Amino acid sequence: MNRQTLNLSIGIGAIALAIIVFCVILFTCKSGEPLLHHIDEEELVTEEKTEQTEEPEAEEELSGQVAETASSAQPLVSYQTSRSLSALSGLSGRHSGWGVNTAEIDPVNYDNPDPEILRQMGVDQYLVSYLAGEQFYRNADYDKAIAEYTISINRNGQFIEALISRGNTWMRKRDYTRAIDDYSRAIRLDSGRAELYNYRGFARAERGETLPAIEDFSRAITINRNYVDALVNRSRAYYQRGDFVRTIEDCNRVIALEPANATIWNRRGSAWYGREDDDRAINDFSEAIRLNANYALAWHNRSNAWYSKGNMERALADINRCIAINPSSASAYTSRGNIHQRMGNQENAAADFAAAQRLGR
Repeated sequence: MNRQTLNLSIGIGAIALAIIVFCVILFTCKSGEPLLHHIDEEELVTEEKTEQTEEPEAEEELSGQVAETASSAQPLVSYQTSRSLSALSGLSGRHSGWGVNTAEIDPVNYDNPDPEILRQMGVDQYLVSYLAGEQFYRNADYDKAIAEYTISINRNGQFIEALISRGNTWMRKRDYTRAIDDYSRAIRLDSGRAELYNYRGFARAERGETLPAIEDFSRAITINRNYVDALVNRSRAYYQRGDFVRTIEDCNRVIALEPANATIWNRRGSAWYGREDDDRAINDFSEAIRLNANYALAWHNRSNAWYSKGNMERALADINRCIAINPSSASAYTSRGNIHQRMGNQENAAADFAAAQRLGR
């Protein structure tokens, strides 16, 4: 075989390989598999593993301890005096307990085919731009990713994968209105894909629109009754609305499907606490702790439940464990200050209240 024939064979082989890679990509995109994957408990919460340690208040943290008189020598923070819910922070990486997480909105896996080779093969620009957008997304260059997805959509408004990917990128940029617009367009193209309703519900929840979010999660569950992501998300939305009965119902379904999901045990415990059933709440918090011994929020929540039952020794032991795991939680020091105050340890209470004020700034 002469050199010219050899070079021609190599060239044909390279083109064939590129075509195979492209077909695999297209099949993956069209397969209907969700682009977002359910991440259970600590992968979502990550507060005991990563920087989320600094923000335990993102999960359902109970606030029901009764403020009592403290030493007037120290400035005091204000305390809640009911069993109301604590503030719930936003999504995006630090938001815990949702079945989807913007940190997990990633493009479809592929082998990075060269866009120039695809153009030489005569592949339509909408696919070339889509794949280029995926490359930019993977490199966290979201503005360029959006530009490429937009070219793809303008070239082929029926290409649902580009709409989904652009919606996911808007989520990364916290532009939830545009994300919702793209997910809605995708739903109009294919109303049978459960994950699209889940994604849109996720974005709506970020905007504080819990009722529309619940409608979307419910639609996703109607399509796929065992869709854990949507069940997790809907349970959170119900919790935010103070609908503890429905929160518990959804948590029950998730626990049946994922019995090792510590976040859901903690959430169900929070809902039981909201219904003033401290014993069931303690049982669920204990199971969350059994599943994850470093789950600071579950320790804090169980401490609050013990406080509600009047067991100050156990409340103090649990809040000490919470603070050992997460020493930067202002609310944990507030809770411990309340416990010390209830036990008559005014000096320790004042020190904890002062620490809470410093951390709260």
